[in-house]
Amino acid sequence: MIAPPIPPDEDARRATLRVLQILDTEPDERFDRITRMARRIFQLPIALVSLVDADRQWFKSAQGLDVRETTRDVSFCGHAILSDDILLVPDAHRDPRFADNPLVTGPPQVRFYAGCPVRSPSGHRLGTLCLLDHQPRGFDEDDKATLRDLAFLVEQQFAALYAAMVDELTGLANRRGFESQAGHVVALCQRNAWPATLLFFDLDGFKGVNDRYGHAEGDWALKSFAGLLRYCLRASDVVARIGGDEFVALLSGTATEEKDRAMERLRAQLNALNLRAQRGYALDFSVGSASMSADAPLELETLLTQADAAMYAQKQQRSAAALTPEAGR
Repeated sequence: MIAPPIPPDEDARRATLRVLQILDTEPDERFDRITRMARRIFQLPIALVSLVDADRQWFKSAQGLDVRETTRDVSFCGHAILSDDILLVPDAHRDPRFADNPLVTGPPQVRFYAGCPVRSPSGHRLGTLCLLDHQPRGFDEDDKATLRDLAFLVEQQFAALYAAMVDELTGLANRRGFESQAGHVVALCQRNAWPATLLFFDLDGFKGVNDRYGHAEGDWALKSFAGLLRYCLRASDVVARIGGDEFVALLSGTATEEKDRAMERLRAQLNALNLRAQRGYALDFSVGSASMSADAPLELETLLTQADAAMYAQKQQRSAAALTPEAGR
């Protein structure tokens, strides 16, 4: 058996999965309708919408299969998301990647597999619409075209979820997506007595950038800052754009010194960006933070309110410092 390699965009791919808030959700008729159709059209016993998570594949819809997930290392779909092409395995017994796979040698006795990758609107391959049979079989070009058409229907459902949860400009979670995802994370931290820190960012002088350079330049600034947040914070941190020039990040299980190191990385990367870009202005931000400890858990709304107030206080201090005579010397 050959375990599937990790794709180059793994961190961004999994971040998109988290933002969509689709993993471990209840069955959904929108997806079940597609897998029922696929099983009927191809006359196969099993049709799945599979999502590939960090160490598992989880089935949003499963027709003909009782389990809801398997480990990623034995998954056919982990191989399928490495390419935009359909992964076709006519006979798993004759394929060295899968011949001794426990899903082939034991239940559900997979012999045939056809998986079409399904992508988010951001372009990341999140999983597949796949077909399984207990017998080897062929799959011609017409079959492939039909499977692609059905996979496109799955992608349309992803697009609807994406539009509701994701900021179109930056690709980060929007306010609704953040509140949904961060609420789960805060509850998890409360149950496990973990610390958490919420950072509230506001871009300094952003209105002036829009007024002087135009909205296209403002969009560049927002997207650039969003990219820095992705790069400098952990893949497990919940990052969002919740307003025009306002961003937030929830860091779970994070001590103060770890938060400070993250801010040092962000400042260094921002300085490097300003030097490289030479846009005629310096992109900068104010930030406030609020933390909860294992002994003093807080609700998400309280963390947001406290971090927002701390950010506003820092912004006032920075503005006042810029107006003092010493600032100009």
